[in-house]
Amino acid sequence: MTRLAVIVLVLGGASTGAAQSSRTHLVPGVSVLTGVHVVPMDHDTVLRDVDVLVRDGRIAAIGRRLAVPAGARRIVGGGRYLMPGLADMHAHLYADEYVADSVAPHELGVFLANGVTTARLMIGTPVHLDLRKRIGAGTLTGPGLWIASPQFAGRADPHSRVVTTAAQARAAVREVAGLGYDFVKLTVLITPDVYDAVVDEARQAGIQVIGHVDPRVGVPKALEAGQQIEHFDGYWESMLADLAPIRQSVSDVGVYYPRNWQSLDWIDDGKLARLVGATARAGVAVTPTHTFFVETFAEPVPDSVVKARPDWAHIPPKMRDLYWNGRQRYWANPPSAARRARYVEVRRKLLTTMVDSGGTILAGSDAPGGLLGYGWTLHRELEHFVRSGLSPYQALRTATVNPAGFLKADADIGTVTVGRRADLVLVEGNPLADIRNTARIGGVMVGGRWLERPELDRLIAEAGRRLNP
Repeated sequence: MTRLAVIVLVLGGASTGAAQSSRTHLVPGVSVLTGVHVVPMDHDTVLRDVDVLVRDGRIAAIGRRLAVPAGARRIVGGGRYLMPGLADMHAHLYADEYVADSVAPHELGVFLANGVTTARLMIGTPVHLDLRKRIGAGTLTGPGLWIASPQFAGRADPHSRVVTTAAQARAAVREVAGLGYDFVKLTVLITPDVYDAVVDEARQAGIQVIGHVDPRVGVPKALEAGQQIEHFDGYWESMLADLAPIRQSVSDVGVYYPRNWQSLDWIDDGKLARLVGATARAGVAVTPTHTFFVETFAEPVPDSVVKARPDWAHIPPKMRDLYWNGRQRYWANPPSAARRARYVEVRRKLLTTMVDSGGTILAGSDAPGGLLGYGWTLHRELEHFVRSGLSPYQALRTATVNPAGFLKADADIGTVTVGRRADLVLVEGNPLADIRNTARIGGVMVGGRWLERPELDRLIAEAGRRLNP
């Protein structure tokens, strides 16, 4: 039977992922998107000229010339492409540090305006927990939120839990698990004994460990623990040749130190391949946040381009000054062009060989760091993935199917298929032909709520006014 032989596919008894449904609101009512080309993402294909029926926030039917129920809202697709809502698996808010907490709900509108219907906030705060609750209750329209804990670190940082002993680590894990955070987030200066305590306590509490990998801990230990890894942290030190005269490399804050860039002359491609294979076999997902690292440290974007981007108008002055001054200092005396090129080459090789090996890559922006705004930067991340060698379909999976699987929400999000939540993005061109089409957004549906382009523009403008009053 072909995919369109069954003209009407009726929702009935579809599995509902409790984790996703508890943090998002499904809007009652019936809508139909007519004459769309569906990019379902369960296969590398397009279903051309079909209708999509949405009932009570879920996809109820997909087929040609569906009967439109009386009273249904009709959304004319006009030959545009309908793809799943996107997931940003590494995001932050300006309200985490630079503006008042009251601005945070408006920031979520920028995610939606960019087609991001699922977001993982990576340094959790009580404000985030409240936002998640409000979105679930339907009193706030926003993306489905997954929230990491306050960052576990060996020093005091904003929204952190300082963990320098095993006892501190265990107490902090119990605390954040009890507060309702979805993950334990590790950042800097985590020693091996603290790491072991975090992993053991998290396993007992039933909460997953994610985040950075301190070079003293190392990637092999993180893979054994099943930790989800951000930024390819720890990989750089693990890829150094045995005879390398330097053991410090460019993981995490190490990228800021010029002397550490010498280590790139000693990257062993054989170790890279073995490390990638081990990651894939361990079933550990990696979020490269490739755009942030490449554009901040390796391939400079002209100042004029940075200022012309839509993100620029949203950056609060305090943060803009901080990152702009840091950018000027770094690029006044950067690492050599050859080492920066090698850095990009290795990052790309890690990414493509991970996918080729069957590993799981998750798209994440790490915005709003580095003068990169959330929402817009996720689209840049997908472009960077394609430039690195992934096909548009492989790249788009990192922001749809892969996050859904990792979050154990694949019964709800990640594909345009019957029974899934109506988290949908209508775009002006085929993203499987040109990944840049993901950013050509005509409308967004979240949980069945339809947001036209003028409303999306209004959300962006309102956030801009709140961020820069």
